[in-house]
This record gives sequence, C-alpha cells and structure tokens, in this order.
Amino acid sequence: MNRRYFLRASGIGLALPTLDAFLPRGLAAAAAGIPPQRMVLINASMGLLPKEFFPEGAGRDYQPSRYLKLFSEVRDQLSVFSGLSHPEVDGGHHADVCFLTGAPHPGGSGFRNTISLDQYAGERIGIQTRFPSLVLHAGAESHKSWLSWTASGVNVPAEDRPSEVYKRLFLTGSPQEVEAQIEKLKVGRSILDAVNDRAKTLGNGLGANDRDKLDEYLTSVRELEQRLVISEEWEHQPKPKVSVPMPEDIKDNADVVGRARLMYGMIKLALQTDSSRVISMKVHSYDRVKIEGVDQGHHTLTHHGNRPEALAQLRTIEEARLCELRDFLLALKATPEDGGNLLDNTMVLYGTHMGDANRHSNDNLPVMMAGGGFRHGQHLVFNREKNTPLANLHVSMLQKLGIETDEFSSGKSTLTGLEMT
Repeated sequence: MNRRYFLRASGIGLALPTLDAFLPRGLAAAAAGIPPQRMVLINASMGLLPKEFFPEGAGRDYQPSRYLKLFSEVRDQLSVFSGLSHPEVDGGHHADVCFLTGAPHPGGSGFRNTISLDQYAGERIGIQTRFPSLVLHAGAESHKSWLSWTASGVNVPAEDRPSEVYKRLFLTGSPQEVEAQIEKLKVGRSILDAVNDRAKTLGNGLGANDRDKLDEYLTSVRELEQRLVISEEWEHQPKPKVSVPMPEDIKDNADVVGRARLMYGMIKLALQTDSSRVISMKVHSYDRVKIEGVDQGHHTLTHHGNRPEALAQLRTIEEARLCELRDFLLALKATPEDGGNLLDNTMVLYGTHMGDANRHSNDNLPVMMAGGGFRHGQHLVFNREKNTPLANLHVSMLQKLGIETDEFSSGKSTLTGLEMT
C-alpha cells in the first residue's frame, strides 16, 4: 500500500485543531494573523549563459550582468549566488532530476532519487492549505517535469495545462462528482483499516529490528489515515472565487514563453488565495522555440561553441524566459498583503541544474532567490572551485517556512551570509 499514491490522488489538506505549541513557527504565525510564508521553486532547463548571468563584484555593490539588469526594479528584493552546486551530482542533463533533491550521480546505474525540497516542505506545512503542494510544468511537452520526488524515489506528476490548474483551484464539481470523490476517500480509509489490522497481527513474535520497521510503517499508515480524513473535510469546503477567467491553453509546443506566462499567472492566483504555499515548476524547451529572431533548436544552441550567431539566439531565448520571471516577481510585489506585499512573504527560487550547458557541467550553478523576508540586494560569492552545497540554501528556505531542521540532503547548515529580516 503506497501512502503517497493516496496523497497525490487527493492532493489536499485542512488544518485540524491543535495546540500552538505543536505548530511549526510559520503555521503558528499564520494562526496569529501574520501572513504565511510561501515557497516557489523554478528550474529552467538548458542552463543559462554564465557570462550573461553572474555579476561582477560581491556583496551589495555588485555590478549587474546583462541578465540581472532585467531585474533592476526588484534588485533590493533579490539575492544572486555563485559557487553553489550539489556535491556529486553529475551527468549533464541527467542532473535536472536532482535540482531539488541533491541525490548523487543521477546518471549512474541503480540511481534512486530522494525526496525533493517541495515535497519535504509540503509534508510538513501542507496541512494548512487545500493543496499541500502544486507541481507544474511550463513549456514543451516533449520532456515532462522530473522535478518533484517522494521520499521513496517516485516522481510526482506535473500538470502542464493552466486550464486544469485553474479547475483544480477554483471550480467545484457537481454534487454527484463531489460525493463520488468522498466515496473514493472512504474506500481508501477502509483499505487502510484492513492494512493496519493485518500489520498489527504480524507484530507477534517479531524481533526488535522488525518491530521498529513495523512501527514506522504503522505510523505512516496513521498519517495517511489522517490525510484522508482531512481530504474529506476539504471536499465539503467551498473553493475560493476569483474574477480572473479560466485561461485558454496554448497548444503550440514551441510557444514556451507564452505557456510559462500562463502558468506564472496560475501560481500567483494559488498564492493569493492561499490554495497552496509550496509550488514547484519546471520551465522547459528543447527543440523549436517560438521567439522572434530564433530559428534553431534550444538544445542545439546551448552547444554554441562560442559562435556569435548561436550565442545571440541563445541570449534571446534566455532573456525572454527571464523577462517572464521578472514580470511574475513584479506582479507579486504589486499585490498588497497585510502592510506589505505578496513578494515579501513568498520565497521564489530560480535556477538551473547546469552551470554551463555548452560543457554539460553541473558546478557553479546560476541561482537566484527573491522575496520571502531575507536581507536581499546582494551577490553572495562562494568558492567556484570547491562549491558550497546548494542544499544549504534549501535549509535556509525550510527554516524560513517555520520548519525546524538543520539539514536537508547535502546541506548541513543554513547558507552563510543569507540573513532573515
């Protein structure tokens, strides 16, 4: 019985009454009327040109690069990092599956992924929202997202249709459809009851090691039972109403910028309505890209060999992508929320799993983060030869969400120099 199957199938949760002392810091703050912290994680396929991304200088007086000049309006709410990577994560394009996990050697035989940052956070704070996490994909359909993973190494499917995201967030089914969903959840609970009873009978006569394993299993069953009860409660709750109409999906696979724009809009609505506080998205293109001035495939262009015409087209693609990110950040900044704005309370991580796609290298990754209540406006420089674990940044983000942990994946501390406000 795979408990995470049911979690993904239901995809929803509701806070049960509990003592403030047992709440993570972020959830206790939300209960006290303080805006909740959110986290948006974005992975861009095919990398970014290092010379166009990384700035000159360190600290708050850095000189912005060509790409970073696009973000001048949010510079004070943006931190740029150099010298970060995942230790022992290699394999060029294969490393995309590890951007949020940090699991080593993804291209090796017998590789099994570990839990991704979004799923780790969703398991711990997701009870406060209808959707513990949203896993999205924007761009070409030729390569579905492999960004989010469960603790058992199972890929969490991504939704790539903005219209379907809209339906999940805001449209309620007919009374018959709602009752059918509730009945499915009840059947799931009945199955778990049977599994629980059977597992308990196996406990007789087991050795200490096996009893520990069985106790861990029964704990996971109880957690899933609670999730199913919570899911039933959500089925009786009305979904939020928004004035924005349902988007019309873009059918042209090559229009990766337009597809990303629609999905960024759905992310903003999900955050604004507190439908989810943990969202991941892969922005992907591979072959043809529908952008004026580009007539070669994206992947082909990444192997530019320093040819000026290829570099020019690659810059056009990357700038178009980054402009959509900038507009998303500005939209969050323009959305008021309890004395501040939505960006103040939303961490937005953007990066790629390749430091240089031309060489398929996986070190010195282009990464930046905006919002979320950190002291931004700086370029944090780490050793570019012996990189600092990117997962240290993940630890900082988890702690900002109110999750009490000192490590995640290869990260064994918070990221030096990144301070909370």
